Amino acid sequence: MAAAAPTFAEVTGWIGTFFWPLVRIGAMLLASPVFGAAQIVPARVRVGLALAVTLVVVSSLEPAPAMEPLSWQGLATLASELVLGLAMGFLLTLAFATLSIGGQMVAMTTGLGFANFIDPQNGAQTPVVSHLYTILGTLLFLALNGHLVVIQVVVEGFETLPPGQARLDGEFLILLALWGSKMFVGALLIALPAMAAITLINIAFGIMSRAAPQLNIFSVGFPTTMAAGYLIMFLTLPNLLPRFTAVLMEAFDLMQAFALGEVGHG
Repeated sequence: MAAAAPTFAEVTGWIGTFFWPLVRIGAMLLASPVFGAAQIVPARVRVGLALAVTLVVVSSLEPAPAMEPLSWQGLATLASELVLGLAMGFLLTLAFATLSIGGQMVAMTTGLGFANFIDPQNGAQTPVVSHLYTILGTLLFLALNGHLVVIQVVVEGFETLPPGQARLDGEFLILLALWGSKMFVGALLIALPAMAAITLINIAFGIMSRAAPQLNIFSVGFPTTMAAGYLIMFLTLPNLLPRFTAVLMEAFDLMQAFALGEVGHG
């Protein structure tokens, strides 16, 4: 006896079981650093990684409820999954932005801001110091298995917040916007030792210019400040690890809260 042909609802459920997780995972990988850097990771690699992670996740998920993708319910589900994935990736982008902003503060203070380079994370021109901090932060992120933690957080989120059950409210957007202050706080803590040291050096040069007006302070101060900047950056690099790790841990905690539906879902 020939098997009965699958109904439209069954076909829609099969497609939805794979499509909705793919939207959340793909949006997260697109917005997150390292994975979403267009100049580092080709588009084919990102699409292949999203498909591979989705295949692993689908095997442990319950069948998705049948819904037409072009219906109001399907469009609402698509929007919620897309926003949730983009928000989780955006949190990591903000965490990495602390390195770029902190490097810009150090570069402008030490006089090293004239040399610019293309930042592979955002494709914009940034000072070489920011580029150095971004590379070191990426290496720390990979050494701490941050890429595995990101995938684990997204995968565990499907167990408590299956596709179609995310209901994003105002609290979600407020928490995401307020977390941006962590970016500036972390950048200031990274750049504070260098900024304080260079400020003391500038104060010393100011006292010298008052004591010896005939001294050309510009010809002496600028190269001295740059040389001191290199030395201070070398001495303060160990401070980068705990500061950046603390920002990453806070980003991971908020990502997990979003993925598990603990906050921002009404």
